[in-house]
Amino acid sequence: MRTLIDLDDPPVFAVPTARGPRYGVLVEGPQGWGEFSPPASASDELAARWLTAAMEPSTVGWPDALRGRVPIDAGRPVVAVDDVDAAVARIRRLPDLDVAHLVDCTAEQATQVRRRVDVPVAVDADVLADDPRCADVVALRCGPLGGVRRGMRRAEQLGLPALVVFSGVTSIGLASDVALAAALPDLPYACGPVPPWLRDGDVVSSARSLITADGYLPAAPMPAGPDAARLAQFRVTDAGIIAQWRDVLRRAAALL
Repeated sequence: MRTLIDLDDPPVFAVPTARGPRYGVLVEGPQGWGEFSPPASASDELAARWLTAAMEPSTVGWPDALRGRVPIDAGRPVVAVDDVDAAVARIRRLPDLDVAHLVDCTAEQATQVRRRVDVPVAVDADVLADDPRCADVVALRCGPLGGVRRGMRRAEQLGLPALVVFSGVTSIGLASDVALAAALPDLPYACGPVPPWLRDGDVVSSARSLITADGYLPAAPMPAGPDAARLAQFRVTDAGIIAQWRDVLRRAAALL
């Protein structure tokens, strides 16, 4: 697939957020566009999975959706497990919690929390790789898992209910998250979160921006392409940052 993607001159973008700019690269293939936006701390191996996710809609496309829209949770908190006792206490204080999504935790910590709370516990798929019995629900993130197909395969292998956690920075990346949620055989939990900066910091037109309406987001067969004016607004022009991101992209592509 990599030979079908423009890796020489892809646009690097930066959208403003409350925690500083979020960077990424838009990749174009014969079927359309994808978003490559791994975290700055990502290893080359992890970045390669993000690139696979970005290349999927722009080359082979996504699996068929089983639902035309997906439910969005407006405010489900994540629970960082710096300390097991503190995490348990926080979960017990949260009202009407349908699932406790644990982050920054080991499989052993997740197991301890799970034994002490009365709600299902979700952890990311890589934590379940260490102990598939440490949680009740698998949290699926399209970017780090390597795309919709790989996310679906991981959920099937684990045999657990799935919680789709959005990893996209723009509506182009977010569309992959929605596609994963739309293609899963079962979707017992609302998805999210939708990035709060999308209304003012998206690279697609306002008409195509994935803004929640009536608690749902629509599933589309492919992402919207970038809007020329909006891309110009958020396109990075700093030569050093451009070189840095294109180097990350090239190293990731070399592993595919």
